[in-house]
Amino acid sequence: MSTTNPDAKRIVQRGLWFEEFELGAIYEHRPGRTITEADNVLFTTQTMNTQALHLDAAYSANTQFGERLVNSMFTLSTLVGLSVAQLTQGTIVANLGFSEISFPKPLFHGDTLYAETLIVDKRESKSRQGEGIVTLEHTGRNQNGEVVAIAVRKTLVQMRSS
Repeated sequence: MSTTNPDAKRIVQRGLWFEEFELGAIYEHRPGRTITEADNVLFTTQTMNTQALHLDAAYSANTQFGERLVNSMFTLSTLVGLSVAQLTQGTIVANLGFSEISFPKPLFHGDTLYAETLIVDKRESKSRQGEGIVTLEHTGRNQNGEVVAIAVRKTLVQMRSS
């Protein structure tokens, strides 16, 4: 027996249209993502990053960190990925680039990454009608609230009217 109402209003999850981005607003992206050893090793080996800090437990035990670090490129990718469903799913045209990236503290296996995004700037595109450029500042925090990554990126986003 189907309980689906054919007359029900349907709402499809999507990102924000250009007009919906609010300057100065901070979007908190949930849930967070707990990073596992498997995540780190798989990403590190798939990207041919042979850095011992990510792969070699014995080597890493003798560093100032005392254990392996999560690959910072995985941290960056996950930070941006955590924002997609809320901000850009189905509305982004292109990722235009990153102007600033920093990793103030490392992530370790078992840490949970939480993301938030500040809308820094937005303007209509001068060369692409029906699209606008939105500058996003993504901040990643671990489960203790410590900042582990910051990335500023520009995106090309569809306008609602396009």
